Amino acid sequence: MSRLVLAALTLSAVACAPEPHAYPAPDAHRALTGPGGPQVSFPADALWQDCAPLLGGENDEQHHNLVVMRDGLLVLPWAPEDGGGGLSFYTFDDPCAPTLVGEVWADFMRESHTLAFGEVNGRTYLAVDYHESEDVGGVGFFDVTDPSDPKWVSQLALPDYHYPDAYFRVVLSTFWLGDTLYAAGGLNGVYVLDVSDPLNPALVGQHTVVGHMVGAVHVVGDVAMVSSAGLSRTILYDVSDPWTLSPIPGGDFYVSSADEELKDYYFASLAGKYGLFARKSDGGGPIIYDLSDPTAPTFVGEAPTEGGDGGYVMRHEGFLFQGDSDRGLVYDASDMSAPTLIGEVDIAGDLDTVTPVGNVLVAAVDSKADDGRSSVVFPWAEAPDSRGPRLEWFRPQDGATLVPTTTALGLSFDEMIEGVTVFEGSVRVWTVDGEAVPGRLYTQENLVNFVPDAPWAEETTYVVELPAGGVADVSGNRVAETLRWTFTTGLELETPRW
Repeated sequence: MSRLVLAALTLSAVACAPEPHAYPAPDAHRALTGPGGPQVSFPADALWQDCAPLLGGENDEQHHNLVVMRDGLLVLPWAPEDGGGGLSFYTFDDPCAPTLVGEVWADFMRESHTLAFGEVNGRTYLAVDYHESEDVGGVGFFDVTDPSDPKWVSQLALPDYHYPDAYFRVVLSTFWLGDTLYAAGGLNGVYVLDVSDPLNPALVGQHTVVGHMVGAVHVVGDVAMVSSAGLSRTILYDVSDPWTLSPIPGGDFYVSSADEELKDYYFASLAGKYGLFARKSDGGGPIIYDLSDPTAPTFVGEAPTEGGDGGYVMRHEGFLFQGDSDRGLVYDASDMSAPTLIGEVDIAGDLDTVTPVGNVLVAAVDSKADDGRSSVVFPWAEAPDSRGPRLEWFRPQDGATLVPTTTALGLSFDEMIEGVTVFEGSVRVWTVDGEAVPGRLYTQENLVNFVPDAPWAEETTYVVELPAGGVADVSGNRVAETLRWTFTTGLELETPRW
């Protein structure tokens, strides 16, 4: 979305809504536990050269993939497909000299393709994939409130689980939204869990579509992108009732190349208004779709590679980062219709994941790594990141009407967000007559969701505000402009929405 459009949203909403009660200052969140993302500059000759490994704990089988920043620390998961692994927490302000802060081993943690955080009763939990035996597995939970002393606290076995079918009937990833956790289960579809008490999670539903091998669920408010694990199909769902996945008309599509040839992808992500798909098997490289109209997902661009076999693709501002198995790739995607390769990195092994963290990246391999080099840090830009995150897509959209009273409010940015900076002072919601709406906030990669403590009132107009100087990226750069928009709820009855 252009800045011009966002400016129009700001002007249209300001005129119709009084100021609510006094919110905390946009940056008055609690202090981060860690020092935050990279604050170091690099000379030109240091770019694309590795500068530090990231090590798992004792018994690390050197099967790594993504990392994330959370609470000012880098979180490194390390676990193989057949279970037994853990988490390591590092300082990362000096990324070539990371310092271990805390670590935990869990007998039953398996390879996790996302890291889903949730806060319940003042404690912070992390949902990961769980594997105990051939037919026993599902979702496990860490308490990571104190990163220096994280603990495995619970697990939930899910029906129809089976390993060693590595993608068919296991849990591949998780996404946390209010009291709901979505677990992607391959051919088992999407498991829907009640996680209002993470110490006692419960299965409340399972949504399957024959032949759709689900790899991930990403949610922006009332829209869920349910992507494949190794196939080409993607389905967009209405999740305004979070426990019910209702297909959006026109939102069931097969990822294709520019010449409309179907393309399987290994894994997908959602950043800003774009679905990002890592092409596999028939070469690699990213494929990009515009999802801003969920009833008409639209091909935008691609950057195919010869001989690659895509793993994961992630976005940082105007750049894309992809593990292509034989190497890691970085693209200038300021024009999403024509991503341009600007650099690459390489380490021994199956290099599936390249995670951007400010002006460095973390390349990770999930098999055949050299000892102690499953995750390696590479500078890719000289100066520390200094640009704040930009909101590109949100749901419900500005001026939306008949919005269900059970929906979440979703925000999708062009880069990863530091979750601690997302709080009542930086994401503000009130009724058009000025009554503040309390709620809970959830951050996963580039996505932020607000879940009201009680259902939205019927036939009521709400104002959403992101004040300048509030939400920050993982390097501490904050939103530059104040944005406002409105939406209006409907009655509590079935109404055509799409």
